[in-house]
Amino acid sequence: MPAPRIEHVNVTVTDPDRAARLMEALFDWKVRWRGPARDGGHTIHVGSADHYIALYTGRDVAYTDDDFAKGRPLNHIGVEVDDLDDVEARCVAAGLRPFNHGDYDPGRRFYFFDPDGIEYEVISYR
Repeated sequence: MPAPRIEHVNVTVTDPDRAARLMEALFDWKVRWRGPARDGGHTIHVGSADHYIALYTGRDVAYTDDDFAKGRPLNHIGVEVDDLDDVEARCVAAGLRPFNHGDYDPGRRFYFFDPDGIEYEVISYR
């Protein structure tokens, strides 16, 4: 059997279209699929040919800040990139605030929160 790998992560967001545009701008990902989801909701799959993030929102749901509290239950989504400096510049251009930069063996990293407060870790091993 080939080694298992994570094919996708499904997260709830307030606005899948906004979240998908951000992922396209930061990581050059593409929308793979969009359509109806459970309970009358809507989902957009954005990523590469090998993996994606499913961005889900429910129908007629009024999310609160508490729905997106850090670490509840997701701590962060890690995204590996080749050019960390380029992605950080894209984050700043998108109005995001990178933080918690770190250089360690074997790579470098930083974090940012998206508009819903979902934390991402961006890491490069180059």
